[in-house]
Amino acid sequence: MAPRKLRMPPARVLVPVAIIVVLVLVLVLIGVIGGAVTRGIHALTAQPPHLGTTVIAPSQAKAAAAARDLAGDEKDAADYLAAQPTAYWLTPEQDPIGTAGGTVLDLISQARDQGRSVALVVYGLPGRDCGNHSAGGLSEQDYPVWLREIGAALDTAPEVQKIVVLEPDSIALAEECGNIAERARQLSTAVDEITSAGTWIYIDGGHSNWLPPQEMADLIRQTGVIDRVRGFATNVSNYQASADEFAYAGSLSALLGGAHAIVDTSRNGEATSDGEWCNPPGQRVGEPGGTFHDGVVDTNLWIKPAGESDGECNGGPAAGVYWPQAGVELTDGVR
Repeated sequence: MAPRKLRMPPARVLVPVAIIVVLVLVLVLIGVIGGAVTRGIHALTAQPPHLGTTVIAPSQAKAAAAARDLAGDEKDAADYLAAQPTAYWLTPEQDPIGTAGGTVLDLISQARDQGRSVALVVYGLPGRDCGNHSAGGLSEQDYPVWLREIGAALDTAPEVQKIVVLEPDSIALAEECGNIAERARQLSTAVDEITSAGTWIYIDGGHSNWLPPQEMADLIRQTGVIDRVRGFATNVSNYQASADEFAYAGSLSALLGGAHAIVDTSRNGEATSDGEWCNPPGQRVGEPGGTFHDGVVDTNLWIKPAGESDGECNGGPAAGVYWPQAGVELTDGVR
């Protein structure tokens, strides 16, 4: 009997097998490349603030505009302050709906050009400052619209470190103003609208000479947003000593599950205000931003622009207006 011949499978069976092998290889390569691209995107997302973080000195600084019309010591002081890395305050009065996004994009462009970070203060919630020196803000209907415009601009630059101090005094004042539930709703909306890659949000944390840590922590918890942000900001627009603020931030963080902090050192060089917060005399600028940190405080920054008035008190102009005499006093012995 003749031996049986081996029969090879028809060619039409081999083709699908080859196609499957090629497809598998392609999918593997896509996975490898896709993973590399994803890792690259993540690498381009800015990290949290840290020791050495340097923010821009915004070209829109009020001190810069004021310097053009000043002379002598007042001009020297204004020029000096305009050159210092400082946060820019977004307010609906200065940057209304329709222009706020453009301002943020311009600030981001300055940061890219200088290889620095951007620090912003978002300050426009309804019933701002409970009708005190910095009264104002937007309506309930317009506030989310304004925030959405800001958030869209922030979202364009994941690689730029963007530090946002959200609505100073909004939480610390809430008990006095009797509106913690209202503030919780507004701040939740704000966090939703401005959260984006490379954006680090710090909510209001008061300061060491205001509310005790336990009381402040309770108010912050009631807002329901602490787990959705980087942490809290302390000493904003105030004059408390850095050592006191770092200790206070540590106590507050321990009550808030390890939340991080940022401290304003723009005007606490003397720290002699003894509790007076509205244009107290005898103050000096504090340590430059990016020079202090610990396990809780990511870093210090100049958040309140030095030289801008706290309000119509102790001879000052309206809140937020550059005050040449204050600029001279704050920089005495520094410039």
